[in-house]
Amino acid sequence: MENIPIVPAKTIIQNVKGGYDWFGLDYNMNIYRGCSHGCIYCDSRSDCYRNIDFDTVKVKENALQIIRGDLRRKVKTGVIGTGAMSDPYNPLEEKLRLTLNALELINAFRFGVAISTKSDMVVRDLDVLGDIKTHSPVIVNLTITTADDELCKIIEPNVSLSSERFEAIRKLADKGIFCGVLIMPILPFINDTEENIAGILRRAKDAGAKFAYGYMGMTLRQGNREYYYDCLDKHFPGIKEKYIKKYDLRYNCSSPNGKKLRGIFANECEKLGLLYDMRAIISRYKAGYGDSQLKLF
Repeated sequence: MENIPIVPAKTIIQNVKGGYDWFGLDYNMNIYRGCSHGCIYCDSRSDCYRNIDFDTVKVKENALQIIRGDLRRKVKTGVIGTGAMSDPYNPLEEKLRLTLNALELINAFRFGVAISTKSDMVVRDLDVLGDIKTHSPVIVNLTITTADDELCKIIEPNVSLSSERFEAIRKLADKGIFCGVLIMPILPFINDTEENIAGILRRAKDAGAKFAYGYMGMTLRQGNREYYYDCLDKHFPGIKEKYIKKYDLRYNCSSPNGKKLRGIFANECEKLGLLYDMRAIISRYKAGYGDSQLKLF
C-alpha cells in the first residue's frame, strides 16, 4: 500500500452501546479513517473526533488481520455496522477492496451487516451480501439528501450523484437486499422543502426501497461549523447570516420547516408503503433470523 496513509489500530470491530436505537447494531466497523466525499455538512469533520486531515482517506494498519481476530474472539454473533465515521466505499476501496474482503470474513464467521454509504460502489459486493443474507440479517442504507443532481454536486461534490444512488437501490432491491434511504441531513434554507422530501421518497420507492429514515435538520459544532459556513459563503451567499441569527452556536439545527416536513415525510411514507419507524425497520430486516437477532422485541 505504497503512498497510502496508514493509521495504527488495535481493534476494529467494536461493541456498540445503544445500537438497537440505530438499525439494531451489535458491533461497529470502520476500516478507513477520514473521507474524500467532500460533503460540506459532514459532522465527522468536527474537532471532537480529532481526525486530522479529514479529507484524506487513511487505512487502518493490518485491518483484515485485526478484523479476523476480532471476529474470532466474539462470543456472540450479531449485526456489524459500517459507514458511521468513514464511508466504506471511498475511492481507495476500488483498488484495495478492504471492505469487500471484510464482508467475506463477516460471511465466513456468520455475522450480519448493516452498511451506510453514499456510493453506488456497494453494488459491486452484491454476491457476498447475498451470501450473508442466507444466514444473517443484511441492510443497506443509501444516504440521499437531495433529488436534484445539480444541488448534489454542490453539497456532496465527490459522491455518486443522487440519480446513481437511486439506481444502486434498484440493483440491490432486484437482488433481494433489504435497502432504503437515509434522508439526512436536511440543510435549513437549502434542501428543506416539501418538493425535495417528497421527491426523494417517491424516487426511492420507484427504485425498490423498503424504508426511509430522516432527520429534518443538521448538526453543527466546532470544526464542522467553520468549514460549513465557508462553503455557504462560497455557494449560497447570505445563508450563513441566517444560520448565525437562527442557531448561534446551537448543536442541533432543526429546519424552521421541520414540523411541517416531518408530517409530510410520515404521510408520504404511509402513502407509498415505506417503513419509517426505526423499530419497524429493524423488525422487518431481522425477521426470520431467530430470537437472538430480535432481542429488542
